[in-house]
Amino acid sequence: MTDAPEEGAPEEGPASCAFHSAGVSARVLSGGAALHELLVRDSRGASADVLLGFDSADDYLENPAYIGVVVGRVANRIGGSKFSLGGREFRVSQNDGTHCLHGGSAGFSKAIWKSKPIPGGVTLTINSPDGDQGFPGAVEASVTYLLRGQELEISYRATTTHSTPLSLTSHVYFNLAGQGNIYDHEVSIAADNYIPVDDTSIPTGEIASVEGTLFDLRKPVRLRDRLANLPGGGFDHNFCLMQGQGRHPCARVYDRGSGRTLTVETTMPGVQLYTANALSGVLGKGGTSYSAHDGLCLETQHWPDAVNKPHFPSPILHPGEMYNHTTWYTFTTE
Repeated sequence: MTDAPEEGAPEEGPASCAFHSAGVSARVLSGGAALHELLVRDSRGASADVLLGFDSADDYLENPAYIGVVVGRVANRIGGSKFSLGGREFRVSQNDGTHCLHGGSAGFSKAIWKSKPIPGGVTLTINSPDGDQGFPGAVEASVTYLLRGQELEISYRATTTHSTPLSLTSHVYFNLAGQGNIYDHEVSIAADNYIPVDDTSIPTGEIASVEGTLFDLRKPVRLRDRLANLPGGGFDHNFCLMQGQGRHPCARVYDRGSGRTLTVETTMPGVQLYTANALSGVLGKGGTSYSAHDGLCLETQHWPDAVNKPHFPSPILHPGEMYNHTTWYTFTTE
């Protein structure tokens, strides 16, 4: 069941769309194409919102932590805010020191998308002109949120008029307990390799094995047992998944207290695990002052700075091609 956009929202302001299925309810905002709410039942049948977020729709547009929004044109970082493509150098928006983060200072997360309810969900669209934030090509992009039972599917489509890097992802912060910290969340990621980064979070270019490291999450790990030993106070790293367009395993998160399990599958070649290391002081839902490690992100994506690393999977979309990626989030209880 899908509700129509709420009445009374001004045409130029964020609109809201709610939709429901067996055991899961969702609400999406047009501002930043944000996933605002996700109500999921626990092992006792009680529902709770498993997402961090804000009470006001406008707060998603003024959101330095990128909570809940779709980021682009390029998720994660572009080193030095520049890249070469087709014999030309492009300089893009610089908003993270000398780097470009999540599409720049006025990326897709800062825009109001056009929304259209569909059976079981909503599709949001955006038009990005040639030269937007310094990126080449006019891009038409869409994101569709769709509930099927206890599975939330997020699919991304886009075309371009000129070759351009493109990597769209949802920057939602999950907390399967509903509130509090994530120290007792158990996490596993289906990756044999990860991408080491320098002290500004730009990949060194190495594709490193997780074997024998703190990044080995191939078997479930309780987060409190790892976070204190990691540089930067937690995870903020890309894990290398299977490549290709097929649906493949990505990650699993389990919260023993609620019995909720989240299983993630995707068609993307990477996932960024971010454990909200820098979240302190953000005022969120219900007036909650969020702290570090109050949520975790699983950002399915092209690898960071791939446009400057020819040996990484290519993030380039060419004219005549369709950007076509999907991620599935399935909730169960134990």
